[in-house]
Amino acid sequence: MNGVFWNPVEVNFGPGCIERLPEILNGRRAVVVTFAEAAQIGLVQRVRELCGDSVVAVIDDVQPNPDVTHLAGLYRDFWRKHEDCPVVVAIGGGSVLDTAKALMVGTASGDFAELLTLLDTGKPFTPPRVKSLITVPTTAGTGSEVTPWATIWDRTIKQRKYSLQLPQTWPEAAIVDPDLTLSLPHSVTVQSGLDALSHALEAIWNVNANPISDEFAVSAARDMLATLPELVVNLLDRTLRERASLAALKAGLAFSNTKTALAHSISYEMTIHHGLPHGIACSFTLPMVLDLALGKNAGRDAVLAKVFPCPLADARDYLTDFLEALGVQTSFSSYGVSVEESDRMIAHALSGPRGRNFIAAAA
Repeated sequence: MNGVFWNPVEVNFGPGCIERLPEILNGRRAVVVTFAEAAQIGLVQRVRELCGDSVVAVIDDVQPNPDVTHLAGLYRDFWRKHEDCPVVVAIGGGSVLDTAKALMVGTASGDFAELLTLLDTGKPFTPPRVKSLITVPTTAGTGSEVTPWATIWDRTIKQRKYSLQLPQTWPEAAIVDPDLTLSLPHSVTVQSGLDALSHALEAIWNVNANPISDEFAVSAARDMLATLPELVVNLLDRTLRERASLAALKAGLAFSNTKTALAHSISYEMTIHHGLPHGIACSFTLPMVLDLALGKNAGRDAVLAKVFPCPLADARDYLTDFLEALGVQTSFSSYGVSVEESDRMIAHALSGPRGRNFIAAAA
């Protein structure tokens, strides 16, 4: 097996590495995009103290799973007020990073509807204006800090999701400081950890896998399987937080080259039609998807066998027990989805762009 691995993001990792933000900004002015609670926990004040006058504004009106209706107003105001500001610093979880990536891509008109029209075509385009992006994740799961992708949701008009991916939306630098995850509650810790596990496994049962992505993915999956059960009962353990953050980063590096596959393709419908949080939506099907993947490609089976502390034949049961011990049910029926709807959902997912990355879809 051979392949090419490429990722242009400068990665800063380790406890306290948020202190490097002024050095990375290097005097440039920046708008900080973050979550509403960031001010309450002192994070906004800390960034202002670190960066001084470089921080020209803070946007904290960010919604979970950012919707086009809400983004339209943010986008208009952002480009009207901050057109001359060269950098966006995104500090938060996946929704914050998605929002920042949507804001950084400027249209000729400054209208968000123009960006949606371009995304609707599914064709690549070159934005006439773009900001540099520095990502600072505060969860251990999204991987978005080292990928060019952002997910934008339309829940009311077209009931669909848009995937924003351009050469310009790769972050310039990522600051992965595990200490920033210490305030995460149990639910977000579980959801983000399972998102990372899904990224790792999806990078393995993937037609775009390469030897380097495999190394990142196997290590990430093994580490998250070992770490997450301990972390959820020791939320303030800094060593476990560091392990989880590194696992999530490695998973992000893996799928930055492969993209995701079937589990994520299914997850989009589960989120938009059944309201399932992303980390649960993309992980509850992992045992089923693993079962579909096994036996389709001997090389992929060999890589998957490195992940689990049991024979590969027992891996589905192991993964099911792992998820259910974390409180995650692994059947569609547990989320109110009938057999008929789940069959249709899986078939539809397999035909989509992410589903076609799945090795069984290509078999």
